Amino acid sequence: MGAEVEVVARVAPPRAPGKKRTSTTLLHLLQLDNPDGVFVFAAAANKLPPPEPEPEAESLIDKIASCCRVFTFADDDAAERDAKLERLEEVLAAVRSSGKNQPPGLDHLVMVALVKMFAANLFRTMPPPATCPSVLAEAADEEAPSASLLPSWPHLQAVYDVLLAVIAAADAKALRNHIDRPFLTALLALFASEDPRERDRLKTAYHQLYAKLTPERAFMRRSMAAALLASVHECGGGVAELLEICGSIINGFAVPLKEEHRGFLLRVLLPLHRARWLHAYHRQLVYCVLQFVHKEPGLAGAVVGGILRRWPVTNCQKEVLLIDELEEIVDALDQRQFDALAAPICSRIARCATSCSSQVAERALYVWNNERFLEMASAGGAMERILPPFVASVEDNLERHWSKCVQQVTASVKALLLQVAPDLYDRCAADLAASRAEADARAAARDARWHRLEAAAEANADADLSSS
Repeated sequence: MGAEVEVVARVAPPRAPGKKRTSTTLLHLLQLDNPDGVFVFAAAANKLPPPEPEPEAESLIDKIASCCRVFTFADDDAAERDAKLERLEEVLAAVRSSGKNQPPGLDHLVMVALVKMFAANLFRTMPPPATCPSVLAEAADEEAPSASLLPSWPHLQAVYDVLLAVIAAADAKALRNHIDRPFLTALLALFASEDPRERDRLKTAYHQLYAKLTPERAFMRRSMAAALLASVHECGGGVAELLEICGSIINGFAVPLKEEHRGFLLRVLLPLHRARWLHAYHRQLVYCVLQFVHKEPGLAGAVVGGILRRWPVTNCQKEVLLIDELEEIVDALDQRQFDALAAPICSRIARCATSCSSQVAERALYVWNNERFLEMASAGGAMERILPPFVASVEDNLERHWSKCVQQVTASVKALLLQVAPDLYDRCAADLAASRAEADARAAARDARWHRLEAAAEANADADLSSS
């Protein structure tokens, strides 16, 4: 181990005495010391040990290591918990000060200690979600408690502050060397936390890591897509926060979109409309979908078709949300695109206008208050295809809907339609009356046939009894 290895280097013999040297080199000096031309160097067999950390860095590493102890905040010593919080604040101050140095950066050994401390404090097994029953039962009640706050949040908050400071202080190369895919996967799993404060800090940290870890962006997008798809069938938290990250990423996509990005819309975002807890993240989902429609308006047909295929049957709150989304999509279309999609959109909205739920019916009728919708519906030949189903819904509501409020809104919509297209409305009403008369005639003929069959059956039964 401590032995020395002799390395023999042979060089050319010295030049003739009469030749002039043009420069003085190290080789010339060695030749002057040893005219035989043989030199022996001593080299240590072992590699040089890694440099010892600076005293300040060593003290910081010890302080970081002492923060790896996790408290349950149940029967723990309050003094020790307070001491850990103070050490975390000192670590945070040290990390922030290192980011102000030129060039910014953190020592390798400090980064190793920090990553271990993050894993010890943050990564944990999440309990099964306890808020799903209350979310489903009290979906419309915004005051219902839907989150459980962690008692250990003071420590977690400080750890997340340190994590954010590390991401800001370290350069991209240092982050790539210390934050690997298992770390990112474990960080993504924390979105299942029921504490909204943790999910908010986690959203910021994950988004900043996405911005700095350029080689891992594809992996992070795939991981988020898998987590979102799992939430379609399993109620879990963090979907809204993940969609906020995705919305920012989609906003930066270049046009024309890549096939991978279109697949994310069709295979991840649209299936999210199927979940029963859509209300928990619908606003963020609509933002992501509209980003795609704005970037490539040709995707509007696929978006509308995906929403209509996943239309709820018994969930009134989801119907209201989806009507809102269809209206926002219509606002993003031009006249040509609206003409192509007017029939399926307005057919669904017209059916919702006769819903037994007064909220759904009123929301569907209020679509006519949208100036953009009314303008595009009145232009071109779109009204010819839009108005017939709406006329049927309006007349049905005025005749038989149970809600007085719905009847009042329906009367206002009828007055508006008579003002916009009076001749077309009268023609549609006449066609509706004729079709209803034909339906009544067919029903009467069917009833008459049934009566004749019943009378013939009774006559045959009487004949059999008399013959027996």
